Amino acid sequence: MLTRLSRYGPAVPRLLSSVSARFVSQSKPAGVAGSPAVTELHPAAAAGHGEVSQYVKNPDYHGFSSDPVVDEWNMKVAFFLGISVALVIGGTFIHYLPDHGMREWARREAERVILQKEKEGLPLIEENYYDPNKIVLPTAGEE
Repeated sequence: MLTRLSRYGPAVPRLLSSVSARFVSQSKPAGVAGSPAVTELHPAAAAGHGEVSQYVKNPDYHGFSSDPVVDEWNMKVAFFLGISVALVIGGTFIHYLPDHGMREWARREAERVILQKEKEGLPLIEENYYDPNKIVLPTAGEE
């Protein structure tokens, strides 16, 4: 490993040192001294031209109404109905959906069969799944 590093010679310290970066602005200076210019954030509102944005009139604008009180009230109602009610009604709907895959029915049917076999005194699981007397096997000559 050391022999491989010696091949690079004086370049190794430059590779291992931290990389320094110099950021140079490519834009032309705005003023005489090159200081940044302060601009108006909303020039249309200051000049009185055109339509004024709702965000200039009301910084807490939620998009429901131009009146700040009605806007906030509508936002609260919309979020209450959209989140709280939707979660509660949606969760209730999903909870009361029918049994998917009939898993609950299969369990009830298995419990019913177990109780019936216990009353009759039969084993719960028999030796053969099918009745061997009803299975027709080919004779040795037919193979």
